[in-house]
Amino acid sequence: MWLPFLGLIVGVVLGLLSEVRIPEEYINYLSIAVLAALDTLFGGIRAYLQNIYDEKVFISGFFFNIILAASLAFLGVHIGVDLYLAAVFAFGVRLFQNIAVIRRILLAKWTNTREKVEKN
Repeated sequence: MWLPFLGLIVGVVLGLLSEVRIPEEYINYLSIAVLAALDTLFGGIRAYLQNIYDEKVFISGFFFNIILAASLAFLGVHIGVDLYLAAVFAFGVRLFQNIAVIRRILLAKWTNTREKVEKN
């Protein structure tokens, strides 16, 4: 379970230490791809905590979400509509929902563990 967090931390540190600059015309694509990746990451953590994690679903969802989000942004640029905002909204809502469920699960586990310790 700690491997995704470790990967996230390593990625953030490498990103901050590198001198890679993203051209301005690609910023919307990158932001949506990162948001889709974070949504999938937290969805995978949630599935793991609920004991329904499936590696195939996680990997396919990761790439499908990124491709779908980038495609929406690309289509929106070509038709002159900010479709990337729809992806930002959708992935943002799902991200916060996943984080809320993860928090509830961890809080319930912590409370159960604490009650067991107090009984003994």
